[in-house]
Amino acid sequence: MACTNCSTKTNDSGIPKGCGSKGSCGTDSCNKLSVFDWLSNMHYPSGFEPFDVVEVRFKNGRKDFYKNVDKLPLHIGDVVATESSPGHDVGVVTLTGELVKVQMKKKHVDPYGETLKIYRKASQKDIDIWSEARKREEPMKVRAREIAIELKLEMKISDIEFQGDASKATFYYTANDRVDFRQLIKEFAREFSIRIEMKQVGFRQEAARLGGIGSCGRELCCSTWLTDFRSVNTAAARYQQLSLNPQKLAGQCGKLKCCLNYELDTYLDALKDMPDTETKIQTKKGEAVCQKIDIFKEVMWFAYPSNMANWFKIEVDQVKEMIEMNKQGELVDNIEDFVYEDENASTKSNVIAEDSLSRFDQPKRKKRPQRNKKKTAETTTAPVTEKKAPNENRQRRPKPAANTQQQPNAQKSVNQNSSQNPNQNASAPATANNANQARNKKYRPNKNGGSKPKRNTNDKKTE
Repeated sequence: MACTNCSTKTNDSGIPKGCGSKGSCGTDSCNKLSVFDWLSNMHYPSGFEPFDVVEVRFKNGRKDFYKNVDKLPLHIGDVVATESSPGHDVGVVTLTGELVKVQMKKKHVDPYGETLKIYRKASQKDIDIWSEARKREEPMKVRAREIAIELKLEMKISDIEFQGDASKATFYYTANDRVDFRQLIKEFAREFSIRIEMKQVGFRQEAARLGGIGSCGRELCCSTWLTDFRSVNTAAARYQQLSLNPQKLAGQCGKLKCCLNYELDTYLDALKDMPDTETKIQTKKGEAVCQKIDIFKEVMWFAYPSNMANWFKIEVDQVKEMIEMNKQGELVDNIEDFVYEDENASTKSNVIAEDSLSRFDQPKRKKRPQRNKKKTAETTTAPVTEKKAPNENRQRRPKPAANTQQQPNAQKSVNQNSSQNPNQNASAPATANNANQARNKKYRPNKNGGSKPKRNTNDKKTE
């Protein structure tokens, strides 16, 4: 047993080393089922005698009440030797004063009845015997399980607890049915040479003794504060609209989780003013069946049996109106007219964007190509005109005839083409003249059909 609050290991007696609270820091870390004494800083009035019964804790949260007959000055965390049958036991005081009376009433124990007594504060000899007995528990548990398997007994030995004077060992086990362990006790007595006591516990009591971490990430309720184990039914999961998945609803004990009962009363109160899940609405298109209920938003989903994949979201008030119409013998035209439109649906995207974890990240900037920023004298020169690559899709113009003798033949081909396409013939002479002019005088044709002088790359700008 270790104290997770002060992060120190424990000594042989189970009390954390270096813990100023002596093993009871009130944070459910030093011991199980701890109680905070909120009356510890209050002074009793003169002539008032404090309650003479104290609460003592033993291994794995087992607690009992003992009377301080000799009026010993006991405080929380003191190791005491208590009365047992036979011999004596060793435990740690967890609560004193008037709060013990409240705890006894809570556990249905008479505060003024007969209780066992405290012998003394534990001496060093008592603590040494107790610590040596605690060291024998783990290897003994392994051997005890092997013997139970050899005898083919359907039982599980979950824990072993030695008495403080090492005169008796209590074996805690779980089983589904009644087990005949008479032969098992003989084998244990022969193997361990000690007084044996068998005690059967339930699966929830076993989980409470062993402890652990639940699916919620916290320590088990049964091992920290819960002592009243109430029955849990699958109806509690149905009322809370939970999926009946046994792997998610079951705890470490294999039974349904005790936390299913925590909010059950609130759900039952909310379901009183809502229609049943088996509600059916008669419409002209057919019968609409309820598929789901949202208790918090007071909304129900309906669907037609012919198209069960298409659900319609309707408010509870609208559903009640349709049910009243059916009771009066009227049929609803269709449930599409009563579909609930969420006003905040448009703002959901903005809310999701605001809650995004990456909303504060700076966007990655694209790397720009590096440019030569050195200023030279050539910056004053005119920019060089880049020669455009010839377009492969553009038709190449025919080369002019080298000799004048071939011009009549070229003229004939032009006339033949013009006869085939008269629209193209009108623009052909102008295009040919512009091309010859640009080639001879180093002019290039403009987009508008005009001519523009071609600038020499070596010439400078004239101001």
